[in-house]
Amino acid sequence: MQRTDPPLRTVARAFDVIELLWESNGATLAEVTRRLDLPKSTVHDYLRTLEMVGYVTRIDDIYQVSYRFLTTGGRLRNRSRFFQTARPVVHRLADETGEVASIGIEEDSECVILHAMRGEQSLELGIYPGLRIPMHAHATGKVLLAHLPEAYAEEAIFSEGLEAVTDHTITDVDRMKRELETIRERGYAADWDEQILGMGTVSVPIVIDDELIGSISVSGPTGRIEDDDYREELLKRVREAANTIMVGYQYGH
Repeated sequence: MQRTDPPLRTVARAFDVIELLWESNGATLAEVTRRLDLPKSTVHDYLRTLEMVGYVTRIDDIYQVSYRFLTTGGRLRNRSRFFQTARPVVHRLADETGEVASIGIEEDSECVILHAMRGEQSLELGIYPGLRIPMHAHATGKVLLAHLPEAYAEEAIFSEGLEAVTDHTITDVDRMKRELETIRERGYAADWDEQILGMGTVSVPIVIDDELIGSISVSGPTGRIEDDDYREELLKRVREAANTIMVGYQYGH
C-alpha cells in the first residue's frame, strides 16, 4: 500500500526518537543526536517534551521509553469486546494443550497478537501481546488474510511483495494465493518454521455474520506440530475454543 509523507513531520520525528530509544533500550542525548543526525538542541527539545508528557523517562543521562505505553495499550485492549470474550478461553486452551495459545487481529496490514498464554509444556517462542508480525509469514496472520476482502489483500499485502522472514516463508504471490484458497476451503491455517525456525502454529478464524473478528491459535515446537495426529488433536481444541468465543461474543454481556 503506497504511503505518503506525513503532514506533520514534527510528530513523525517524535516517534523516530521513541523508536530509537526502544531499539537501543535507552540512549543519551548525544547518542540520539548522532544517530538521528539532528541538531543537539532539536533532539533535546523532543526528549524533554516526551519526558514531560510521560512517554519517556530519564535516569541520570539515559533516556528510555516509559511504561505509559503499556498503560495506554492495556486500556485499549481492555476496551476490546473480542479480548474480553476470548481471554478466559485462551487461558483454558493453553491449560488443555500445554502449548502457547493466542488471539490475533489485523491492523494496518499486519497481524497483531492481542493476547497470549503459555501452557505447562510450552517453550518460549517470543509470542507476546502487542507483537506485530507479517500476515503472510504466520498461520495466525494467514488465516486472517484468507478472510479479508481480496481487493484489500491485493493492495495492502501483495502489492508490497512478500518478504522472507525465514527460508521457509512463502514469498511467491501466486503460491500464497493458492495457500489462502486452501485455508478458506478447510477452515484453518497451519505453518511451521515460516515465522520462527522451530515453531509451528495452527489457527482458526473468528467470523461472525460474515465479519472477521480475529483468529485464535496454538503454537508449539515444529516437531510436535508437524505430527499429523497431534496437529489434528490441537486443531479440534482450537476449533472448540473458536466456537466458544463466537457464542460468547454474540450473546455475552
